[in-house]
Amino acid sequence: MNKRFMMSSFLILSAMTVAACADPEPENAVTGTNEQGDEETPVTTEETENSVSLAWNSQPPTLDPHVTNTNVVRDLARPIFEQLVTFDVSYEPIPMLADSFEENEDGSEITFYLREGVLFHNDEEMTADDVVASMEKWQSGGAPAAAMGDSTWEEIDEYTVKLHVDEPSISVMYTLADVTQAAAIMPKEIIDSAGSTGVEQYIGTGPFQVEDWVYDSYIQFSKFDDYQSLDGEPNGLGGKKEALVDDLFVYFVADDSTRTNGIITGEYDYAFQLPQDSYDQLEGADGIVNDVWPFGFQTLVFNKEGIFGDQSLRSAVNYGLNNEDLLALAFTDETFYEMEPAYMRPEQTSWYTQAGEEHYDVYDLEQAEQLLDEAGYSGEEITILTSEDYSYHYNSAIITQQALEDFGMNATLDATDWATLLERRDQKEGWDIFFTQFTTVATPLSYPFLHSENEYAGWTNNEEIDRHLDGIRYADSQDEATELFEDLQQIIWEDLPVINVGMVNFISSYSDDIDGYSEFMGPIFWNMSIEE
Repeated sequence: MNKRFMMSSFLILSAMTVAACADPEPENAVTGTNEQGDEETPVTTEETENSVSLAWNSQPPTLDPHVTNTNVVRDLARPIFEQLVTFDVSYEPIPMLADSFEENEDGSEITFYLREGVLFHNDEEMTADDVVASMEKWQSGGAPAAAMGDSTWEEIDEYTVKLHVDEPSISVMYTLADVTQAAAIMPKEIIDSAGSTGVEQYIGTGPFQVEDWVYDSYIQFSKFDDYQSLDGEPNGLGGKKEALVDDLFVYFVADDSTRTNGIITGEYDYAFQLPQDSYDQLEGADGIVNDVWPFGFQTLVFNKEGIFGDQSLRSAVNYGLNNEDLLALAFTDETFYEMEPAYMRPEQTSWYTQAGEEHYDVYDLEQAEQLLDEAGYSGEEITILTSEDYSYHYNSAIITQQALEDFGMNATLDATDWATLLERRDQKEGWDIFFTQFTTVATPLSYPFLHSENEYAGWTNNEEIDRHLDGIRYADSQDEATELFEDLQQIIWEDLPVINVGMVNFISSYSDDIDGYSEFMGPIFWNMSIEE
């Protein structure tokens, strides 16, 4: 285990995440400067034998999950906050802070019966007014506002709340359980004082509470002694949850090699998202366990406001790419990719389908050249927007540039930093292709690149896709929604608003002194202990 009790902080924050660029320092953060603020002073932490040190690749802009959909906030807010419902291991909603819930016949009302005796980290009991305030704040903007529409929340009594659903849909419960921009429950008084950037204090009902945040250095989470766990076995993000260590120290370590060396030498007990090209080194190291976990899928996004508004040219690219070669070169080892045409994972039994597989990995240069001729392509420059900040995206872009040139397209790379790429991809001119990844989602409705109303970069505008998405949203049953999604995935593969190159996995590593670590839609640090 980690024997380090005092640690000097010299770590530099990398503000890059897969999902978003940097945000300003949160108002409630504690800085690492001295009283005069004119120079940096060393920051030390006091770790005990029952604490766990974690090296993270980026710092969250906030810990308020209501105001952002970034993965780093999703993962680091998870120990603090809980929701009315959460996902079981099959990605189905189950009660969490709700003891139970029931829907009326047409789905226009959902009544939640709250667990009694659940305490916030400020030792106040959670009641209906906290839940109503939390849900109103959560659905006031962003994706929750779009998903929930004009739905309203009503306090029935101290331990009962009712959701009046604007437009009944099978997706409502999935939206409430979603881990991205999670519907976290907080005390009403904290919400009442929140500004547009989120709450100023991070107080939830979870097994850990925020003890300290030294900006650009670390966050310390401490065990919440009065946490009220559910009974039974752990189940996805639900079931039994216990804080079995006293503290979690999350250090911000932007440099990949520093995180890799730190877990190998024992400086850290856990290192998040290590580079795939360090896999052999990590596998050969003593005293650590390597956790390869599913992330999502590697995606080529077309700008359909430009030359790739022509579906035949998108199809030419699909025929011109060798998916397996691209994945092998971008992700270095078969451990980190899967040849898979599906847009939902096999474990998601309500949604998984291989519809459209006849259009997946169809490498055929002659067919690609024929489609170029039929489309009347005459040498227009194809700009592939990319960034060296993520080697797998950069390598994917290089491979794609060569592939396009091989069947007759005039392709060039435009490399920039990731933050600039995020800005430029939202402009309808100046690029034709970029690579990104989409994480596992609970329902296909959560993918931003499909519905035309989302206005996601690339600007999909297909009436059939929109119609099927709306059909899924307002389906009368899961069976109906499943059938519609099977048709939808077929349409996606025929229309090709994007190309799903394949499923990808990432690696995190932890000390073999740790017992009980698990991962589900992100890392889980409850029910985890460390040998003293």
